[in-house]
Order: sequence, then C-alpha cells, then structure tokens
Amino acid sequence: MRFIIGKDRKQSALFPVSLEESIGVENEVRAIDLFVNSLDLEKMGFKVCFPEGGRPAYHPAVLLKLFIYGYLNRIRSSRNLEKECRRNIEMMWLIEELSPDHNTIANFRKDNPDAIKRVFRATVQLAKNFNLIGGKIIAGDGTKLRAQNSKKNNFNTKKIDRHLQYIDHKLEQYTKDLASADGEVEREEAQKNIKLHSSRKEGYEKLQQQLKETGEPQISASDPESRQMVIRGNTTEVAYNVQSTVDAKHCIPIDYEVTNQNDKKAMGAMVRRAKSILGTTDFTALFDKGYYTGSELGIVQGLGIKALVAIPDQASTAPDCNYNVQNFTYDQQNDTYTCPEGYQLTTNGKLYLKYRGTSNQTEFKQYRTKACKSCPVKNLCTKAKNGKVVERNTFTPMYEQNRKNVEEDPELYLRRQAIVEHPFGTIKRQWGFDHILSKKGKKRASADVGFIFIAYNLKRILCLMGKKGFREVYAQLVICLFILKETYKAILTTFYPTDPVNLIFCPDPGSNLKRLILVHNWR
Repeated sequence: MRFIIGKDRKQSALFPVSLEESIGVENEVRAIDLFVNSLDLEKMGFKVCFPEGGRPAYHPAVLLKLFIYGYLNRIRSSRNLEKECRRNIEMMWLIEELSPDHNTIANFRKDNPDAIKRVFRATVQLAKNFNLIGGKIIAGDGTKLRAQNSKKNNFNTKKIDRHLQYIDHKLEQYTKDLASADGEVEREEAQKNIKLHSSRKEGYEKLQQQLKETGEPQISASDPESRQMVIRGNTTEVAYNVQSTVDAKHCIPIDYEVTNQNDKKAMGAMVRRAKSILGTTDFTALFDKGYYTGSELGIVQGLGIKALVAIPDQASTAPDCNYNVQNFTYDQQNDTYTCPEGYQLTTNGKLYLKYRGTSNQTEFKQYRTKACKSCPVKNLCTKAKNGKVVERNTFTPMYEQNRKNVEEDPELYLRRQAIVEHPFGTIKRQWGFDHILSKKGKKRASADVGFIFIAYNLKRILCLMGKKGFREVYAQLVICLFILKETYKAILTTFYPTDPVNLIFCPDPGSNLKRLILVHNWR
C-alpha cells in the first residue's frame, strides 16, 4: 500500500517561507489583528505611555491580541499562552514573534477589567454596524461559573459556630490531658495540640468578626467575593453569577455583569443598560421566574419597556384553588375586589407595613367583606374565622401588568431559553469555560468573563458573516473599523501594502453624513 510521504526534516529550502505566506487569507487571526489595530486602546483605558528606564513594556495591543486568540482557541492560562508564543505559528504571526512571560500576561488581564469591558462593547458595536443586532427582543439570564474557592473554605455564621464548638471541646479535652500527663512526651504532645487548636480558633474568630463588620451572610477564604450558590436543585457551588443580556436576532450578547448575588434584584439594572446600548426603549425583554420581583418590574415598566417575566407557581392560599386571590377581579376606579361569587371586597384605605428582611418593607391595603361570614362556599375560600382578607401592595399593579403581557403573547416568552441559553451553552459546554480562572474578587473575575464574551462575539460575527465568503467579510470589517477609528490610511498601509485600494466618499441619501466605500481589487 502506498502512503503520503512527508518532507525530510533535514532538507534545506532555497526560498524559506515567510510567516505572512504561512497564514492563509481566510485565517481568523487576520480578523483579530485587524480588529485590535482598529481600536483606540488609550481611550479604552489601556496604559499606552510608560516612563523611560528599565526593560521596555509590551504594547497593550500585543497582549490583547494574545488573549483574544487564546480564548478563541480555549487557552486561558497565562503559562499556556506563554508556551503558544514560542510554538504556535499563528500566534507568532499575530504578535510578530514576541514572547511575553506568563507574569506579564497574567498582570495584563488582572489590571484591565474596565478596559476589557470596553473592548467587549466594541464587538457589540461591530455587530450593530453589520446589522446583526435586531434590537427588538432581548432575553436576560444568569449562569453560575465556579470560583477558585472550595466549599470547605466558604463560611457562614452557623458553620463558624460549629467549628468553634468543636475546637472548644478539643481544647477542653487537651487541657485535661495536660493536667493528667505523667511523662514529658505526653505533656509536649498535649501542649502542641492546644497551640494548634488555639491558632485555628483565632482564625475562625477573625472570620466571625469580619462577617459582623461587613454584614455579609457568608465569606470565602480563597476568593473573598465569591459566594456559595444553588446551581440546580439541592446542588450548590462556590461561584459567581454572570448576568448577560442577549439580542434575539442572532443570539449575540450585548451586555454582561459579574455578580455574587442571585437573580432577584438584577433585572432593572440589566434592562437599563440594554436601553443605553440599544439607544431605544422600543424592545421587549424576556426573563425567567427568578427575576419575578415587584420592585424590578416597576423599574422596567417605569422605563417604558415591555417585559415578559415568567410567573412562578404560587402556593394555594384557599382550600379550593378556584378561590385564590388571582381569581378575584380588581376594579381600579372604585378600588374594590369582586370575588368569584360576586361579593365586593372593600378597603378602609389604611396602609400597613410588611417587613421582608432588615431593610425591605412593603406597604399594602387590606380588602374584606361582611358577606363572607354567611357565604355558602366559605369553607372552599378560606379557613379564617372572620372571613377572607385580600392584600394589595404597592407592586401589585406591576405584577398585573406583567401577567397581562404574558397572557397577550404566550408564544413570545417561549423563545427566551433558545435566545439566552445559546451563548451559555457554547461557552460552558462546548468551550469548557464553566469556571472563573482568576481569584481575588469580582473585578478580576470580570476580566476573565470579558475575554470569554469578546471571543464569543467575534466568533459569532465571523461565522454569520462568513456565509457570504470570508473575503467579502474581511472587506466589510475594514470599512466598519475604519469608520470607528478614522485612521484608515495607516491601516491600509499595514494590510494592503501592494494591492490597489480606492477610498471614495459619497453622500448618503437623506443624510448630511458621508459614506465610506472601499473598492478593493482582491487577487
């Protein structure tokens, strides 16, 4: 049988192949290079000017290209990225055969979380310029990414008290052993154990004091801002909750935020940022039942944005579910409720306060009717001796409006999961990015997550635009990024040193602006 034979490793070449010739015209590293070169890194917050003296620094563009390429190819570790600089021909072409050490690489990610988020915003702007973002329907959700902190090193008040009780018991036992010790060896062993457990007790008391001072419900030793959260069912992990808003047209994330809280109080801020990013309120926001909170619904509706939030199953408050409060009809004009039997419930107008937690309070009114006592179906409606009492709080109108939105368009909400789970599924299942790589707080975690979303958006844009042929996409990238930075001449010189390129400015119909048309003679 014949086989394909490789080249002799010792064979010398008369005309060595350059790096430029080794990288195909359709290789994605060319798009990365073009994208980063088009950004104004100084305005984005990267440090560009360094003092003279000492070893010269690497330009932030070099390290940004390095990270984007790494995350696109599922390489996040600074040490692995350092290796790729010396053995990966695509990486050599991209950063011009530079090889920063792993500390320099890691510090770049650690020191630039805000600037990295602005780079993500640039990918969103790129998608908008290619008309890949519809801006009519968005879906929001959160996903848990494991932190670099074990459950063992996560503490709450009950867990610390349990440890302290155990240590006190052991100290009492070792103190008795010391008192009854006959030999020097036994005495030294008891003293050693007492010293060890006393040191551990001091550590737990410091954690206890820290919890009291901060008012936080829990604390993590390795990654202080990570929190133990429910992943699903009864399964918990010490993690961060990454909130993301995704546009429905092509499932492109337009926003992300790293938090250590659950979803309950996140929707208002997410929708407010989406309004700023999209520049309009003419869109519909879809969220699951974890976001079903009156105050957050109030924020969204106050912005004039339509929201469809899944309504959680509510526990039955009546012996027969047909007589639950949601089956009572509210008359806004008369401020009364009508029960399923036709009786009218009225209020005395007095506002009552209900406390949920130390700082959360809600005002509500009570509605009742005297007819309840003689009602023939009272035993189906309530077990209360004095009859049914209906409460209406300040957020009830928001809940009612949301219910109306869901009932008007039940099919629309069903799209939520397909929209927002697309990026999460790709990132966690396909790419394996199910954990935060960095430690020491939300800022550093945000930098890691930022690069994940940058890589996702660039990959998504290239995949979508690639249907028209990469060469066409490349030309469109040039046009778009020239407009963004307005430094087209320098980039043309870099990327097309020999090809004929014509730039034509022409009026855009119906606008005072001018359009930039790039005419490129592809070989």
